[in-house]
Formats: sequence, C-alpha cells, structure tokens
Amino acid sequence: MQLKIIKNEIEYDEALNRIDELMELNPDLGTKESDELEILVLLVEKYEEINWNISTPDPIEAIKYRMEEMNLKQKDLVPYIGNKSKVSELLNRKISLSLSMVRNLSEALHIPLEILVKPVY
Repeated sequence: MQLKIIKNEIEYDEALNRIDELMELNPDLGTKESDELEILVLLVEKYEEINWNISTPDPIEAIKYRMEEMNLKQKDLVPYIGNKSKVSELLNRKISLSLSMVRNLSEALHIPLEILVKPVY
C-alpha cells in the first residue's frame, strides 16, 4: 500500500484493512512492515482526530450521566453540593459549580476534574 494522507472513508477503510493484515503478520520491529504499520496507525489516528473529534461533555451533563449510571437521585448529591435547592439549581444551570462542589463531585462520582471545570454554556 502506498502511504499517503487519508482523505476519505474509502481510504480510511483501506488503511484499516491494511493495518489488520500487518497486525496478523506480527512484524519484527525495524522491518519494512512494522514501519508501514506504525505510519498507517498514525495516519488513521490523525484522520479520526480531524473527522470524528469527540468533545468532552459539559459538566452538568456529565453529572447527570453519572447520576443515571449510579442510579442516584438529586437528594443523593446533597452531601456534595449543599442542600436540595442548591442541587436543583445546579442541575437546572441556575448556579455554577463552586470549587468545593467540583472537588466533592469529582471524588464521589469519579468524574475527571477537567470535565467539571469546563465552562457551562
């Protein structure tokens, strides 16, 4: 396969097929095949990054998602946010997350800090 920038889905599929073929060969490092495999993987990653960029969720959506996953109700967040009305205001985007809320929710719900400090729109 000629190595080149992947520009469309057909080329992307061809690259994936070639990666599968090379993976089955399990080439030794430093060989022509292992170099081709490494370059193809980089090209595929770049194509995916450009065309299928998956953004991180906004903080409130992340909290709601984790609540659903953990089968939590709004009242279950009171220890981490303050009181029932504050929980409701937060989930309805009427107030912002404070630093202590971010810290508490990150620890309790296992949500990465980077997601919780992201601006809410």
